[in-house]
Amino acid sequence: MTEPRHHDAGTVPTPVAWKLLAPAIAAMTAVVVASNILVGYPINDWLTWGALSYPVAFLVTDLTNRHYGPALARRVVYVGFALAVVLSFLLASPRIALASGTAFLVAQTLDVQVFDRLRNRAWWLPPLMSSFLGSALDTALFFSLAFAGEPLPWVQWAFGDFAVKVCVALALLPAFRILARGPGVAVAR
Repeated sequence: MTEPRHHDAGTVPTPVAWKLLAPAIAAMTAVVVASNILVGYPINDWLTWGALSYPVAFLVTDLTNRHYGPALARRVVYVGFALAVVLSFLLASPRIALASGTAFLVAQTLDVQVFDRLRNRAWWLPPLMSSFLGSALDTALFFSLAFAGEPLPWVQWAFGDFAVKVCVALALLPAFRILARGPGVAVAR
């Protein structure tokens, strides 16, 4: 099979692009806000509940990138970022919102770039490597900005969080494979 033709910002009319991206933006916003709330609830000294939900954000980005290309994937990242930060200020805390927003924007931008560079490789390599590298950067930025100086086991949480993100990225590969084959899209082998 050949690589799917994807749209970039110059080939998809804006109203059509927003209609196509609305579900991804909604999913991205919901995942990030939920994760920002759940990070305040530890499971143990190594994990918070947010570690289990946040990796889905990378799946959303990678599927958008696969279907519509990097330009529209970046739109999902930017709009999802803006909405999630505003809602997180209201529902989580300002420090968590700022830490999450910063880590999210940097890590998801890296995810889009890595995925796009690996686009023509084996189907599993782009989502796995982009999620792995994005997760490492996200974890380092988020936990240091959100919890440094706090009397919490945040370094342990960061290690536990990253381990879960890697496991969830592996577990989501079959979902990526199935969802990436959406209508009219061929996935490279």
